Amino acid sequence: MTEVNKNHLSWDEWDELHNPPPAVTDFDRVVESAISRRGFLGGVLAMGSAAAAMGTLGNLMSSTSAQAQEAASRFPFKPIAIQTDATVHVPEGYSWKPLAKWGQPLFSNVPDIDHEKAVSVEHSDKVFGENTDGMESFLIGTHQVIAVNHEYVNPEINLPHAPEGVPQSADDVKILQNMQGVTVMEIAEGENGWEIVLDSPFNRRIHHNTPMKISGPAAGSELLKTAADPNGTDSLGTFNNCGAGKTPWGTYLTCEENFNGYFGTTNAEFQMPDDYKRYGIAAETRYAYEKFDERFDVAKNPNEPRRAGYVVEIDPSDASSTPIKRTALGRIKHENAAVTIARDGRVVVYMGDDERGEFLYKYVSNGIYVPGGDTSKLLDEGTLYVAKFSDDGTGQWLALTEESTGMKMDEICVFTRMAASKVGATTMDRPEWVAVNPVAIEAYCCLTNNSRRGEVKDGKLRTNAGGDEMALNAVNPREKNEYGQIVRWYPDAEDHTSEAFKWDLFAMAGNPAVHQGTLYAGSSNINEGNMFNSPDGMMFDSTGLVWILTDGEDSNEGDFAGQGNNQMLAGDPVTGRIERFLTGPKGSEVTGLTWTADKRTMFAGIQHPSAPFPDGDGKLPRSTIVAIRREDNALVG
Repeated sequence: MTEVNKNHLSWDEWDELHNPPPAVTDFDRVVESAISRRGFLGGVLAMGSAAAAMGTLGNLMSSTSAQAQEAASRFPFKPIAIQTDATVHVPEGYSWKPLAKWGQPLFSNVPDIDHEKAVSVEHSDKVFGENTDGMESFLIGTHQVIAVNHEYVNPEINLPHAPEGVPQSADDVKILQNMQGVTVMEIAEGENGWEIVLDSPFNRRIHHNTPMKISGPAAGSELLKTAADPNGTDSLGTFNNCGAGKTPWGTYLTCEENFNGYFGTTNAEFQMPDDYKRYGIAAETRYAYEKFDERFDVAKNPNEPRRAGYVVEIDPSDASSTPIKRTALGRIKHENAAVTIARDGRVVVYMGDDERGEFLYKYVSNGIYVPGGDTSKLLDEGTLYVAKFSDDGTGQWLALTEESTGMKMDEICVFTRMAASKVGATTMDRPEWVAVNPVAIEAYCCLTNNSRRGEVKDGKLRTNAGGDEMALNAVNPREKNEYGQIVRWYPDAEDHTSEAFKWDLFAMAGNPAVHQGTLYAGSSNINEGNMFNSPDGMMFDSTGLVWILTDGEDSNEGDFAGQGNNQMLAGDPVTGRIERFLTGPKGSEVTGLTWTADKRTMFAGIQHPSAPFPDGDGKLPRSTIVAIRREDNALVG
């Protein structure tokens, strides 16, 4: 038997390990017949918002009309080729430099990482955390502040003294706990470019032991009460912080994703509650917290994992403020939280649940956002919806209420996945980041991939952890989807609060160098010069370009030949055109994107590089935020 090195598994692979697929599948490629029978792709592949008005994408891009010239001018850079090396590449006329690296001090008298030994317990909550992910920037008075997530840690490089990085003591566990969570930091531009402002009053680390408030319908629920918190209103820590969001009132939304890997038990006799399976909670954990911190031992604290999996609101302007877990936004593996204001002033938050076969959600507040007004209840009082996509290009947002689910409101907030299954939501191919177009009434979601879509086991279609079948459908049309796609929807009456929408696929990633036909070569806006796999992160800039960040296979072989390292691309919603802007170092995911207030600097995250980035040969690989500028100092988004 081959021993699996669990330290290097992705979270998707971690779930696969605990809920493995069959060794052999017996699927007869029904997707081709389904497409010919129902015309799956014919009506839903519309790469540009204006495709119907301006003709096909191919005609548009080959024409010499003013429209084509305008489309080309939307991309203020010369697209770059793939790369397979150990550094970052950006277009001609642009430059980059590191802004913040794992282990870099936020305060004076704290040493930088020395590449030989771990950060000490004393300093582990005073440095930039590991594995940067979603981030947002804030202009607070004249101060430029960034809040950034740290999704997880690589234990063997944080604990070099411990065999395979397995914690040997409570101090070891605390180091790992402190290196995750969120960094809030002030940055300033000087002679050496953008740098961290040491000792700024805004600088702060939020981690697995930071006090949190619990708000919304589940606050005070019996489902959330513990011996340490008999009221069910106060918790400690935020976990596996993936994507992010920003509210119009200036707060940061950090999203708890794969929290399940932190909770377990050494008690072999403990019977796991039924709801644990749906969220992937098992006896084995990723970092062995439960051996030294009983808060993470579910045999002793069975409600503790139910206090994770939320969107957490943080005030970056006040380092003494207490973060708030907003239970009204549901408990799922939150990827990010895309916030927009509807035409009537209500707050709308779109969210994806990043696991194979899970769902896409929307929250609509009861109250109206008024600048300068009371915002304390806007993310507590409202309705949570889940999406149902029809094959004819229409869809519905299904309200998760006591009437529609047969569940109490606190149960809906804590067991959101079960509530969504009850109303018949559409299982999706790992819905990750959602982005809302600032110049058009439309939103997008990256459906990263789904290795189980359409598989058959024991004569039955594979399901998600709740038993919902992952059959082929128009929005998820590929068996064992390795490449991913981007879905886009248009709310009825141009109103984000509407319960009806129309949808299409903005792009189907693929490899036209290896495959033929739309299904695996990709949609017609994918070519050998811009191809990619596994779209993950996504952000709009102020001009309406959508920036796509990937977290996929970078072997550059087989089905992925010619796709190189993970990358960032820019897409034009109007024409469907997509061009490559940045490539990351080998082994890394490109994730997290934001801009300075003046839009002259773009910040992008480089997570888990396997190469010695950015410090060079002989040095440890460091998760890093890079600052990207145009050499002529023009706008970058």
